[in-house]
Amino acid sequence: MSAPTHEGSPDVLVVGAGITGVTTALALAEAGARVEVIERWIPAAMASGWTLAGVRQSGRDPAELALARHAVALWQDLDEWLGKPTGYRQSGNLRLARDEDEAPAIKALVDEQGRAGLDITLLDPAAIREIAPAISPRVPLASWCPTDGQADPIRTSQAYRQAAERLGVRFRIHTRVDRLEVRGGRFHALVFDGDRRQAGACVLATGVHTTALLADVGVHLPIRTAAVTVVRSAAMTPSLGPVIGVAGANLAIRQQDDGRFRFTGGAEAPHAPLIEDQRRPRVPVRAASLAAVIERAIDVLPMLAEADVTRSWSGLLDMTPDALPVMDRVGGIDDLVVAAGFSGHGFGIGPAVGPCLAALTLGRPSPVALDAFALGRFDGITQAGPTGGVTTPEHTSLATPTLHG
Repeated sequence: MSAPTHEGSPDVLVVGAGITGVTTALALAEAGARVEVIERWIPAAMASGWTLAGVRQSGRDPAELALARHAVALWQDLDEWLGKPTGYRQSGNLRLARDEDEAPAIKALVDEQGRAGLDITLLDPAAIREIAPAISPRVPLASWCPTDGQADPIRTSQAYRQAAERLGVRFRIHTRVDRLEVRGGRFHALVFDGDRRQAGACVLATGVHTTALLADVGVHLPIRTAAVTVVRSAAMTPSLGPVIGVAGANLAIRQQDDGRFRFTGGAEAPHAPLIEDQRRPRVPVRAASLAAVIERAIDVLPMLAEADVTRSWSGLLDMTPDALPVMDRVGGIDDLVVAAGFSGHGFGIGPAVGPCLAALTLGRPSPVALDAFALGRFDGITQAGPTGGVTTPEHTSLATPTLHG
């Protein structure tokens, strides 16, 4: 990282105050850097606030497993470290085969991740309902990872922000970055609202907006935008401890500490553009998508047929071709780091990602190797797709393309 360009400028500008941005900002500040965070709306306004907020290792691509396991170790003491509650609880994760056709995928998941050292087992119907009696008796098989869990996405993001602010990090909200300024092959400044903010380095943690910012400086990032429908119920009697996922990744369910259920569907092409409503982002919910996710949820958790639906929304995902994030320095532009394409499962690994990105930005060894997330793995992928990224075949990894965590 080069020195700041003039007195009073920050060492690092972080663009985006989702979970990736706030964890990176805190880790940079802990390393002694002067940090400023630029956020288009408010912290956790996009996927980090819309997410189901699972904290899981199971069901991840093998490339992400080391990050996920490191993150779970950090989550154990996160409330104490941040000085604020995150709502984290290690309640486990059940991934269901909803019929015999889905059973082979769950068996393969348990076999592969068990060989990788994860504490994961295969459960029959009786064992499933010992853990979660409310699950439909028609479910024939499930994987069980007791060290997975869940948290509150808003409280977690707020706790990170407040911890960062205590270390001097400045948050500039309701500020839309118009473009990056590069001089002499090096990041120079951000341009926004007719102003220019210089810094020694920049981290882009801007989700679905990343491609446009990079395109302005001649960098292609193969991200397409997908949408996920999220439903929240009124409070119900506590009846579900673990987070529920399914083979096929088109449903995830959890019951929050306050008794409300939150459940999500799978990734699909957005049917309407993102709009700004009262200075916050909103994506209209498609009726067919809402009906489908409710139907799937009731199928595995019949008690939800009696739930009062109090809110629904659509969240946007920044999807890469392999459903793995990009966390890398941008080739040809010194002091510019990109962290995007988390494909709907970046929340749970956030506590591990932040220190890794801080180390990458400062030129220090990363706590977890990031080689698998290099931007260069997409060299040669240039075909633009209709949803703002590239057209790719359905990925076959274990990564889950939902707002699951």
